[in-house]
Amino acid sequence: MTRILDQQYLAERLESLKAGMIAGLSLSFAFLITSLFNNLVLAKYFPILSSLQRDFNWYWLLSGAIATFSGLLFGVTYRYIIRTDQNPHLSSGGVLAFGLVRGLSQIEGLNASSAFLPSVALVSESILWFAIAAIALDTAIQFSWLKPFSH
Repeated sequence: MTRILDQQYLAERLESLKAGMIAGLSLSFAFLITSLFNNLVLAKYFPILSSLQRDFNWYWLLSGAIATFSGLLFGVTYRYIIRTDQNPHLSSGGVLAFGLVRGLSQIEGLNASSAFLPSVALVSESILWFAIAAIALDTAIQFSWLKPFSH
């Protein structure tokens, strides 16, 4: 009996790892796209948002690694949040919780004199990242690449 339970726990852990990898890759992709968009479009045409522009250096790589790790944590947690329920509030609540925590924590480093619009952009960007990861996870579940948590 314990052997069966051990196999079930292992299967659940592997599914959680898959969810984390899918969400981590999704957030990495979203980070790359939004970084390019911030550098090539927003900072160029909207000078007030120039604080969002980042040079491609070690700090940018560290930010990308943190975004990827945040995506991994989100994927594991999101799988447990949504389970087999069809409640859209669970999904959107998870996305908002992770997006707001990440976005609001980034506001601390901004210059307070012109921080309103960049703050809104950072929070919106973070929510967008986690929404993209949630869509990727929902798609993986829909195509049976990933099993939702069933307990």
